[in-house]
Amino acid sequence: QVQFVESGGGMVQAGGSLRLSCAGTGSMFSTSLIGWFRQAPGKQRELAATISRSGNTVYTAFGKGRFTISRDNDKNVVNLQMNNLKPEDTAVYYCNYYLGSRGWNPTWGQGVQVTVSS
Repeated sequence: QVQFVESGGGMVQAGGSLRLSCAGTGSMFSTSLIGWFRQAPGKQRELAATISRSGNTVYTAFGKGRFTISRDNDKNVVNLQMNNLKPEDTAVYYCNYYLGSRGWNPTWGQGVQVTVSS
């Protein structure tokens, strides 16, 4: 069982930056594929980026070039550095881990609010 806590959200102006952190517990965290997701009001949750146990990263379209996902397996932390933020990045951001053939873990944490003003 993996549990995690997201932190680092806040309010910034367009063009600003935020660094989100996902602190995990449980032996599976350091060996799992971890993803950062976001959910804007009235919209479905969408994937922003993933990072494998070995550090391989994948970004979806809206994060590519602006977001950087990283992890420290010794500290069980996965970070999401977000630069050049836009108002449309306003959302609640979540981290989660991949269960392989079962897909993403169905239990979600509280997430962190990111608000970008124009």
